[in-house]
Amino acid sequence: MQHVLARVQRAFSAAFDTDPGSITINTVPGDIRAWDSMGHVTLASSLEQEFAVTFDVDELMEMENVREIVRIVQAKLARFDQAVACR
Repeated sequence: MQHVLARVQRAFSAAFDTDPGSITINTVPGDIRAWDSMGHVTLASSLEQEFAVTFDVDELMEMENVREIVRIVQAKLARFDQAVACR
């Protein structure tokens, strides 16, 4: 989880020009001024670039805080790893 969180922190830094260290597993939109609806789109793009994945609408709607973002990214990466292992 720590490795994923570190990469999520980098995505936040790229999206919101914020110190990555200020982003914790407990960070919520109210903690970051720019994390509004448009900021969420910017963040999603930054996360997609950081992890080389795409998110569907349901996943984007579930990304209500950093804890959920990490959970969703971990699940997506696990599915990818599993698909590669099955080849």
